[in-house]
Amino acid sequence: MKLSITAKPLSKEERVEKIDDAHYTVAVKEPPIQGRANAAIIRALAEHFQVAPSRVRIVMGHTSRQKIVDVDL
Repeated sequence: MKLSITAKPLSKEERVEKIDDAHYTVAVKEPPIQGRANAAIIRALAEHFQVAPSRVRIVMGHTSRQKIVDVDL
C-alpha cells in the first residue's frame, strides 16, 4: 500500500496521525541528519501497521518532509 507521509522530525513525542486512508503525518524525535529521521519514520510506521520494519520502504522524498512510503501488509 502506498502512503503519502508528512514528516515532522525533532518532535517532542513520536506519533503516527491518520489524515485519511492514504495520508499520514509522522512525528519523530530524531533529527533529519544522516537518515536518522527516515529510519525513525520507518520504525514508527512498522509499529503502527504491526509489520516488520523491513516491510516499510521510502519510495520518494528521502530528503524532503513530503514522502511516499510503501507498506507491504
